[in-house]
Amino acid sequence: MSTRRPVDGRRSPRGAAARCETAPVTTSGRGRIGLNADLGEGFGVWRLGDDEALVDLVTSANVACGFLAGDPSTMRRVCARAAARGVAVGAQVSYRDLAGFGRRFVDVEPAELTDDLLYQLAALDGIARVAGTRVSYVKPHGALYNAAVTHVGHARAVVDAVVAYDRRLPVLGLPGSELLRAAESAGLRAVAEGFADRGYTGDGTLVSRREPAALVEDPAEVARRAVLMATDGVVVAVDGTRLRMPVESVCVHGDTPGAVASARAVRAAIEAAGVALAPFAG
Repeated sequence: MSTRRPVDGRRSPRGAAARCETAPVTTSGRGRIGLNADLGEGFGVWRLGDDEALVDLVTSANVACGFLAGDPSTMRRVCARAAARGVAVGAQVSYRDLAGFGRRFVDVEPAELTDDLLYQLAALDGIARVAGTRVSYVKPHGALYNAAVTHVGHARAVVDAVVAYDRRLPVLGLPGSELLRAAESAGLRAVAEGFADRGYTGDGTLVSRREPAALVEDPAEVARRAVLMATDGVVVAVDGTRLRMPVESVCVHGDTPGAVASARAVRAAIEAAGVALAPFAG
């Protein structure tokens, strides 16, 4: 298996994030890659992003399950369109943080967090089945995703929820994270993903959204980064460090400005590079 490490000869910084660097990640090695986006992130009359357009471009849809955003009608609408387009549906689970869009860390006991995640997973899977599909993987959202890079308890809480519900479900996460390490230890399929529209630090973690380099909004640049991930397994950090980071799926955030244009550019660029687009689960 591959590991995350700088490819330009520089060492990553020491500390919590650096410890993730040596964790194994799963790579496909089959000349194909997935394209996923966070969808269903509206709530009631409020819409966020263009779910319909993005479903037509991605291979996997990370559907919000109600704790960060997403009401039952939104969930069902997105699942139905995904089913009609042959797009895999993933449970985008979160801390209980509707007001903060799941982007605030919640200091909750791991056992309670597992129960919250089970609730979300089961709810989306029930709606997905009514819509003619099913949940085929799990991906944490926002603060939970970032916390699970280093927070052992919350990473294991995600894995415990998946094991309790259906251990056949893959877990999508950041390469080298505690989340993927815990998933592999539990016998789950750990799927590494890269973010084409987010900045990376030199140690392979995501730049905080509070920082100006957090988002990449130019569709051409997003596409270039996605192709580098898909063909070379490399991510260029904001400090210029080239990180070896093989991934099985590339994410374009549905709420990022110009998300549809970026997703369209990514899809076209990856296909032009001779890499097939296919869901990693389904």
